[in-house]
Amino acid sequence: MGSTTPAIRGGAARRQGERRRGAVVAALMLAMALAALDSTVVSTAVPQIVGDLGGFSVFSWLFSGYLLAVTVTLPVYGKLSDTFGRKPVLVVGAAVFLAGSLLCAVAWNMGALIAFRIVQGLGGGALQGTVQTLAADLYPLAERPRIQSRLSTVWAVSAVAGPGLGGVLAAYADWRWIFLINLPIGAAALWLIVRHLHEPERETARHARVDWAGALTVFACGGVLLTALVQGGVAWPWLSAPSLTLFGAGLALVAVVVTVERRAAQPIIPGWVWRRRTIAAVNLALGALGLLMVAPAVFLPTYAQSVLGLGPVAAGFVLSVWTLSWPVSAALSQHVYRRIGFRDTALLGIGLGTLILLAFPFLPYPGSWWQPTLLMLLLGGALGLFQLPLIIGVQSTVGWSERGTTTASVLFCRQTGQTLGASLFGAVANGVLAARLGGVGDLDSVTRALDAGTAPEATRRAIADAVHAVYLGAAGAAALAFVVLLLVAPRRFPVLPE
Repeated sequence: MGSTTPAIRGGAARRQGERRRGAVVAALMLAMALAALDSTVVSTAVPQIVGDLGGFSVFSWLFSGYLLAVTVTLPVYGKLSDTFGRKPVLVVGAAVFLAGSLLCAVAWNMGALIAFRIVQGLGGGALQGTVQTLAADLYPLAERPRIQSRLSTVWAVSAVAGPGLGGVLAAYADWRWIFLINLPIGAAALWLIVRHLHEPERETARHARVDWAGALTVFACGGVLLTALVQGGVAWPWLSAPSLTLFGAGLALVAVVVTVERRAAQPIIPGWVWRRRTIAAVNLALGALGLLMVAPAVFLPTYAQSVLGLGPVAAGFVLSVWTLSWPVSAALSQHVYRRIGFRDTALLGIGLGTLILLAFPFLPYPGSWWQPTLLMLLLGGALGLFQLPLIIGVQSTVGWSERGTTTASVLFCRQTGQTLGASLFGAVANGVLAARLGGVGDLDSVTRALDAGTAPEATRRAIADAVHAVYLGAAGAAALAFVVLLLVAPRRFPVLPE
């Protein structure tokens, strides 16, 4: 009888541990849903917000300000989570995000709303990076595909549902509910984390020295350069004084960041992030992924409505199908990378993705709705096979004390790629339109003319050509990722024993 007691106690402890881990995973999924929703939920409520607060000329900063704050804080939160643990960073980040949501709901003008969206983004950076890092902490390598595919599904569903939810709340309630709805969801996630996440005390936390100078310079440098990319060609011409000033200041701040980080005892962006082949290759490859994702995410809905003649809902469906195949492919990728390795699985995925993107310009004009839909379904499958093995693989090459920094660097590069892609492909699309239409108008003005029924058939063809050019650029980004993995990444990732 006495010999069975320890076994019974051990079984009870395991069950309690599983319940705790399940509660933490639920909190991570709620936090991921919040971060994804707030990237897109505001888009369809802009008319109501502008009608209430004014500020039409600067409303684009509702999106840009949030995304900039998320992106530039990722490296800082990654290092802090390696120093002090995931729990305090996630708790503080969630609290800041919820405070920003509450402030957004009571904003009295557009300037205040933009400022409070930036506060939201300061918390959102902690949610994105720390959730991905904790997922790797909680599960051994064999089980990580399951949790990562769940998080991918939550992100995809939330990002697609965001515009619809924002439109419904703005139309049938009030736009302020877009932000108020975050409070109960975030509070539930915060409570689960506080109650159920228990981390062992780390030696590094006792003797930590925070590189605040590095954090401030990284924040300033990222903010200036990303602002130049986001606003260039939109708020001012690329070769104008504001654009050149921002890029010049950004490059000067890069030199400051390098100098400060070299002298820091525990730098925010340590040099090993780029000196290790595996991490450097994954950073560059996922930066290219962020770049190519802009083509369908930004330009496919315009193509579906302007060229195919679909309504907004049908156009949204054409885009959203890749969120169905992406998580399924990601979940199944473990059966591939266990046989051929992380790098070769990612090469297979991005190779297929390159071919699919190259196929888009060969679609017939005007074509049928099912043709781009099929390509998007296939593209989601290919990118799921590409992204998840790289994230799981690179997280498995570092220990606990480096995992937050590594994960944040990967996410930072992907976010930066998306920012660069929006600017680059916007310039490509507008350049093709100018060439086809004799220098008259850009993509926004041309699509508005089509909606009003005042544009000729030649304009539809010009839009098709512009989107085809963007997809060719996206195929080039995919090919770049393929080359980087082939030449830089090791054939076998140096996975650490668990």
